[in-house]
Amino acid sequence: MAILAAIFVMLAVTLVPTLRSTLKQRSQINALRGQLAQQGRTVAELQREQRQWSDPAYVEQQARERLKFVRVGETSYTVIDAEPAPVAASGPKIAAPVHATASNSPWYGELWQSVVIADASAKAPVTVAPARGQASPTPSSTK
Repeated sequence: MAILAAIFVMLAVTLVPTLRSTLKQRSQINALRGQLAQQGRTVAELQREQRQWSDPAYVEQQARERLKFVRVGETSYTVIDAEPAPVAASGPKIAAPVHATASNSPWYGELWQSVVIADASAKAPVTVAPARGQASPTPSSTK
C-alpha cells in the first residue's frame, strides 16, 4: 500500500505541473487566436480602405468634401448657418459646427476682457468695454 501511495505521489508531482502548464498554454493559444482574428478583420478593413483610395473618383470626392477643392472654371459656394444635410450611415462622419458665443465678439476681445477682469482688484469696480454693436454701459461713479 505504501508503494502505491508513493507511486501516486510521484505521478502527482510530475503530472500536476505539466497539466497546469498545458492548460495555461491552451488558454494563451485561444487568446492569441482571438487576437489574430481581430487583426485579420482590421487588415481586411484597411485593405478595403486602401482600395477606395486607389480609385481616382473616390479621391476627387474626398477632396471636394473635405478640402472644398473645385475644378478650374467651377464656382464654390459655402452656406453659413444652414442646417447640415443628413449624413448617410456608411458615409464619413462630420463634426457638428461650433456655435458662436452670445456676445459674438472676436476671440481676442473675449481674451482681453478676461485679462481685465482677472487683473481688477476685489474692491475696484470692473468696467468692461462693450462688444461691437452693443450700447456702451452707463458710467458708474467710484469713490
